[in-house]
Amino acid sequence: MTEERFGEWVGVRRHGHVAELVLDRPKAMNAVSTEMARCIGAACTALAGDPSVRVVVLTSTHERAFCVGADLKERNSLTDAELGRQRPLARGAYTGVLELPMPTIAAVHGYALGGGFELALSCDVIVADPTAVVGLPEVSVGVIPGGGGTQLLPRRVGAARAAELIFTARRVAADEARDLGLVDQLAAEGKDREEALALAARMAANSPVGLRAAKKALRLGHGLDLRTGLEVEDAAWRSVAFSADRAEGVAAFNEKRTPEWPGE
Repeated sequence: MTEERFGEWVGVRRHGHVAELVLDRPKAMNAVSTEMARCIGAACTALAGDPSVRVVVLTSTHERAFCVGADLKERNSLTDAELGRQRPLARGAYTGVLELPMPTIAAVHGYALGGGFELALSCDVIVADPTAVVGLPEVSVGVIPGGGGTQLLPRRVGAARAAELIFTARRVAADEARDLGLVDQLAAEGKDREEALALAARMAANSPVGLRAAKKALRLGHGLDLRTGLEVEDAAWRSVAFSADRAEGVAAFNEKRTPEWPGE
């Protein structure tokens, strides 16, 4: 396993074709400061441009928190003008994760609140352990979810449920979070990272071209009428149907062997 650092608080570990995007600001429970947001964005830019990466797993080094959201101590020191200038950097962290072209998995334990939960919501799949507590409490401090929460949460749980959760600012424990669809899988305590990496490895065994095209079809087709959605799917199908990965996949199936994906 190798690791590349993006500033002091963000790392990328390589596990073959799986990249682990690590939140590593333990003294602040991974609160997202201006500098940390910049580093998350930079790491995502690097990952998005790396054709060897097939799946990304977002993890935390803190024992009791995935990420507690924005750094409110820093926010308290900012003038209105400084907060306005910070906004593009903050958005860049969340959109960086959201727009990764390969499948992404969040491994959540402890607190995933506000922007921390929005980072998880930006992933395709959320694996949590029983210690997880999630929520979007922004209205309780006079703001609103600003990392995609008002758009991503209703896509997961429906408009009415999202409204209840956002308007009450309540925190949701792991079992209820799974029941409501706020997280997708519950691992044993302390095993969220392990389970997420194992799931990522299963995904990464498949065609990298196919994985990216399938994600694109899923993301672009969501919310469209059926006819338009099927056109999105057809365009994604055409992008892989004549690829080297498709040729290798069919050949490997017929020859009863493991594919050696060209990735093109």
